[in-house]
Amino acid sequence: MAEKLLRRIDWLLVLFVVPIILAGLVTMKSFAQLEATADFFSKQIIWVLISFLVFFIFSFIDFRFLKRTNVLIFLFLFFSFLLLTLFILGHITNGAKSWFDFGFFSFQPVDMMKLVLVLILAKYFSRRHVEIRDIKHIFISGFYAFMPFVLVLLQPDFGSAMVVLFIWLGMVLVSGISKVHLFTVFTCGILIFTALWFFAFAPYQKARIYNFINPLADVHKTGYNVFQSTIAVGSGQVFGKGLGFGTQSRLKFLPVPQSDFIFAAFAEEWGFVGSFLVLMLYCLVIWRILYNASLGSSNFEILFGMGIAIFFMSHILVNIGMNLGLMPVTGIPLPFMSYGGSHLLTEFMGLGILMSMRRYGRVAHKEDMTNEFLGV
Repeated sequence: MAEKLLRRIDWLLVLFVVPIILAGLVTMKSFAQLEATADFFSKQIIWVLISFLVFFIFSFIDFRFLKRTNVLIFLFLFFSFLLLTLFILGHITNGAKSWFDFGFFSFQPVDMMKLVLVLILAKYFSRRHVEIRDIKHIFISGFYAFMPFVLVLLQPDFGSAMVVLFIWLGMVLVSGISKVHLFTVFTCGILIFTALWFFAFAPYQKARIYNFINPLADVHKTGYNVFQSTIAVGSGQVFGKGLGFGTQSRLKFLPVPQSDFIFAAFAEEWGFVGSFLVLMLYCLVIWRILYNASLGSSNFEILFGMGIAIFFMSHILVNIGMNLGLMPVTGIPLPFMSYGGSHLLTEFMGLGILMSMRRYGRVAHKEDMTNEFLGV
């Protein structure tokens, strides 16, 4: 039985994920002699092992109970409650009250909320594929995203709020909702923002928004971190400076090189070639996720798999864009590479649920029938 279940795991997906994890670990190890980052390498290995264990456990669980509306509503309300509780019991990190600090580990509930949002949107859109072009579904689905978006934005955690928005937008686009209706909604949003910009926002509020959008405009203050990141990426050139010779991270010019700016730290040591290989591995991971999504036995499984792909693509684009100075500095981790157990567990939980759905997908049923006919 166990052997049969193990065959349901997409080992190609695992094969593409492992080198990305190793790239993150090697980068952390290269500056592990720094006092401030000495423990990240050893702690991350523990989180990787726990995450893989969770991945395999989730792969063996039958998650079809997640199709039940009452289960999803409970999960949505529970994690919304946790996000609210953060305003009272949350621990402030880098100016955002987004963590529960238990001493021996910290937990960021918005990571799990992103996964729950993918599930609840997959459920919502899968049941309305016939009438999906009705404009009301933009607003109803938007409500599910609006609640966590506002709660996260008030922490303030702009990066996670952006990912929540991207997950909703991505799933709206793949669900079949009328693009004309979607364009109309966004046009109204732009007009409202324009009116606020000219008639409501104070000068200091405009300055904050401008610095958020273009941090390199002030490299000595708000744009210092991303400026150092672009220096690190550029100094890596084609083949990099070599493992352990990244000066930006070792000399502490590069902020949080183990997390937010780990791509810049990696690019400085491995150069364009190493960065390109990591990006190709991410593309292969997304390809395998979408392939597994296509095997879904119903619209729910298919939309969930596509939502997981959107989840990963959002993090990858925002984090690497931030490291290259193309997007605002938001504090979003890079999947599988950045230090931290909360986001790593969530990523492997999502993949584990996807593997569970793969077990009862269309191809799985076809293989079972063939084996039964052959007496295997």
